[in-house]
Amino acid sequence: MNRYKLKYKPLGSIAVLVEWPKAIEEPILKNISIFRNKIHADMGEYILETVPAYNSLTVFFDTSKIKYSGVVADLKEIYTTKDQKLLTAYKLWTIPVCYEDEFAPDLAQLGKEKKLSKEQIVKLHSSVQYDVYFIGFLPGFLYLGGLHEKLHYKRRDRPRRSISSGDIGIAGNQTGVYPRVSPGGWNIIGNSPLKFFDVEEFPPCFAVSGDKVKFVPIDASEHERIKKEVESGSYVPKSEIYG
Repeated sequence: MNRYKLKYKPLGSIAVLVEWPKAIEEPILKNISIFRNKIHADMGEYILETVPAYNSLTVFFDTSKIKYSGVVADLKEIYTTKDQKLLTAYKLWTIPVCYEDEFAPDLAQLGKEKKLSKEQIVKLHSSVQYDVYFIGFLPGFLYLGGLHEKLHYKRRDRPRRSISSGDIGIAGNQTGVYPRVSPGGWNIIGNSPLKFFDVEEFPPCFAVSGDKVKFVPIDASEHERIKKEVESGSYVPKSEIYG
């Protein structure tokens, strides 16, 4: 397991911000996941929550039990001297996506700019197992790494006022899923009928940081069928466990 030169910074009075090199890459994601598991295993009585991002981990701690300096000291010890071979189990989620025109308002423009056919874009986008780096800026928004370089594309110059729930977007070298209706500036190339955030479920978002996602193309009729099953509560997102 790689070890990186980490930076530890106070975040208010109740958290430590741990920073990795500013890069979006799978080795850093795995390093964060392993470190996060070790923190909960070794410091569970002091830790309230840990929140991962692309290249950082925010560690919230119980100030009635430990001071900031003590948390940082423990974190450094865990990272530099503890066994880093702890494996992290993850799930591979199969996400159905309809790439047909009614669900993909930006696909044609993307194809024109990249000199790719619709079929080529769909194949490139759905042939990858994406890493779930973290969840935000909306509850349930999946930030996914691993987008094929041929599909890297700038954000829209003018964001839309309304993006549909389940829309699949591309921005820069990322792809992601909008969990609900919201404004958005990513290029929309498809839509999934699944529900990505549900406050009545636990956890409310079925995927977590460290999981993987595989998009599976479906047609409009299959999209409508799955959507009805989701609305009735009879559809269960499909996943396999690895590690």
